[in-house]
Amino acid sequence: MGAPKRNRKHFEKPKERWNIERIKSDNALKDEYGLKNMKELWKVQSEVSRIRGNVRELLSASGTESENVRERIIGRLTKLGLATQSTTLDNLLDLKESNLLDRRLQTIVFKRGMARSAKQARQITVHGFISINGRRVNRPGYMVDVETEKSIGYYKPIDVNPVRTAGPTVAAEPAAESPESKEEKSNA
Repeated sequence: MGAPKRNRKHFEKPKERWNIERIKSDNALKDEYGLKNMKELWKVQSEVSRIRGNVRELLSASGTESENVRERIIGRLTKLGLATQSTTLDNLLDLKESNLLDRRLQTIVFKRGMARSAKQARQITVHGFISINGRRVNRPGYMVDVETEKSIGYYKPIDVNPVRTAGPTVAAEPAAESPESKEEKSNA
């Protein structure tokens, strides 16, 4: 039957499953960030929704307890690089999916030039070529802190830009003949 603690979804599916505008925008995000499937995007959307919900709840509440919760939320988002200590709760309501997707290990590896595409960044991460602080990390969805972002590197050497040695070669096109050379050939 499994452990009841681990058998839950960490995302919610969209309310309007077949809305064409939503599908197009979600597919654009999926392609831009090299996500494997829509489930990964739905996890990020659920996380953003949860953060916004907590912020709305804090805005409506008052007291010392809500001030402690505010500090914890802003502290966590500051650690991830999504906010600063001077960020207000109103600014946190503007948080978007792309902000969280930019903090994924897969995206950071691609943007740092360690891979040629977002899909390749995912592949080399899953195959164990990426490390953080010298420790192998093979989860492309790993949320990278601002402090650990500087310590991302290769776990073992890899050449992401291999030189093609085999394959068809393209023949050079002949140079265009000048009108004078055409006259010489016709006179001969």
